[in-house]
Amino acid sequence: MIITQPLSFDPLTLSQILIRCPSVTPDAVGVLDVLEAHLVALGFCCHRLPFGEVDNLYARLGTAQPNFCFAGHVDVVPVGAREGWSVDPFAAVLRDGQLYGRGASDMKSGIAAFVAAVKQYLDVHGAPDGSISLLITGDEEGPAINGTKKVLEWLAAQGETLDACVVGEPTNPTTLGEMAKVGRRGSLNAMLTVHGRQGHVAYPERGVNPIPLLLRILQDLTAQPLDTGNAHFQPSHLEVTSVDVGNSVTNVIPATATARLNIRFNTEHTGASLSRWLHQVCAQVTPDYTLDLQISGEAFLTPPGRLSETVIAAVAAVIGRTPELSTTGGTSDARFIKDYCPVIEFGGVGATMHQVDEHMAVADIVALARIYQRMLEGYFKA
Repeated sequence: MIITQPLSFDPLTLSQILIRCPSVTPDAVGVLDVLEAHLVALGFCCHRLPFGEVDNLYARLGTAQPNFCFAGHVDVVPVGAREGWSVDPFAAVLRDGQLYGRGASDMKSGIAAFVAAVKQYLDVHGAPDGSISLLITGDEEGPAINGTKKVLEWLAAQGETLDACVVGEPTNPTTLGEMAKVGRRGSLNAMLTVHGRQGHVAYPERGVNPIPLLLRILQDLTAQPLDTGNAHFQPSHLEVTSVDVGNSVTNVIPATATARLNIRFNTEHTGASLSRWLHQVCAQVTPDYTLDLQISGEAFLTPPGRLSETVIAAVAAVIGRTPELSTTGGTSDARFIKDYCPVIEFGGVGATMHQVDEHMAVADIVALARIYQRMLEGYFKA
């Protein structure tokens, strides 16, 4: 680890340093070296955890319980159409009170705010009565196979325990402090293939056309709502994302027809229960089908308690807002962490994440660091 630039615990400056590392999944490009150098300077014991082509970092300050963890990712999505950017996406340009760059919103500014908050906490209070840790992955925007999931398994094997975790994903739709995520919907992807028998269209009795069968299945799958939601989650929904036959001629009945679909589901279901339902609906139409199912995460909810109270109090103390406790949005690495400890997501404004000219307000970066500091103060005071 060779760091040639000076350390900075200012959340804005550190955000710029991190953005200038073009760490598109899974290439870390030195960004974890930067973080490790800052955390070592604060007294953290750091572990670099490479799995496959993904590099990860777990750092802990202290050895006692409780262990309060900040979690997030330093990998970013590709910049897309670079000519559409008004600035260099990896230059971390300041303009009109905004920090521009890939990862400014999702979520390098959040990572910088973690580090700044720990520094501010230590300067005021000294070492906590417990431990502070950071779990940082380089694989959240990718397959999410060799990142947080593997790090958590490594921690368990080492006897390392997390007692509470805040994930710094950009949870706020438009304004800092309006929303925290106390759960997430599950996600199931399915590829459904109906098998027929190829034949000449002039002799349909000699073939079996899979297309009408596939359409009947899709109609049955979408005919009724999956549920009406519950107190914490919106209704589950199924979306057909692709229908493909691959038939380029007009006089052949195709042998197969394929559809892809996604189900975002609440805690009324599990991946297993939805898998059984899909098979039941398909089998009622035809026995000649195959289903390739992938469950990328189960629905979960962190019940109200010490962690949610700490997050709410910190946001209210710094910016005077009470965040809505929501379960909306896509999946995140919180889906892995919830199996180990209570987890809540709170970060910056996500309005421009993954977009051209991604940016975050400088004032929000500074405020976010103060909010994280208050979370530490509230948690260890309790």
